[in-house]
Amino acid sequence: MIGEPRLHEASCASTQAILIDRAHDLPEGAVATADHQTAGRGRLDRSWQDAPGTSILCSILLRPPPGHPFPELSLVAAVATAEAVESHTGLEAQIKWPNDVLVQGRKVAGILAEARGEVVVLGIGVNVNQTAEQLPPVTRRPPGSLRLATGREHDRETVLATLFDRLSELYDAWREHGLEAIHDGLSARNMLFGRPLRVGEVAGTGGAIALDGRLEVMTPAGPTLVESGEVEVGP
Repeated sequence: MIGEPRLHEASCASTQAILIDRAHDLPEGAVATADHQTAGRGRLDRSWQDAPGTSILCSILLRPPPGHPFPELSLVAAVATAEAVESHTGLEAQIKWPNDVLVQGRKVAGILAEARGEVVVLGIGVNVNQTAEQLPPVTRRPPGSLRLATGREHDRETVLATLFDRLSELYDAWREHGLEAIHDGLSARNMLFGRPLRVGEVAGTGGAIALDGRLEVMTPAGPTLVESGEVEVGP
């Protein structure tokens, strides 16, 4: 079960760092949470900014079975986060491969998976109760929050409990059956499908997310599968 034990700090540099430092003496499913991070990190070494007391800031310690590619956990977490967001907002959530969750075209959540030997520390940040003034003014994709999307505040602990519940179920399914177990939920929320985009040197139109987690890009030369990279979405 994901969520126990829980290490909580009112303020810390990073919940990722808490679990990475203590990974050797904590069981799988242990989590670290905080009300504020002073050095939060996103993918590609970007900073993750938060207004104190408004976000879900959590990291989860996992020990996936041998042979299970750990980058797939970003997609598992994305589906779990999207389901939790939908449960509490009643709005459709989309996934921008490989690790962002959007509502109404605005990024409300991001995911970071870091491997340390046989351990994976999975970081999830969700913008819950930020006002427009509390969100970063300039980002690659316009930021949002559950509060802005619904016009009301949300109880962070309730949303967090739903997130842990959904992640526990989907993680168990992934351990048993791989990415195929969550592929339907992933494909249904693929916001890149049919959109012009570029990933590094590959430019074309977004296609399906393959069963191994790669993104299909339809190029003039034919379909290309992209394993990782920064996605730039066209108009």
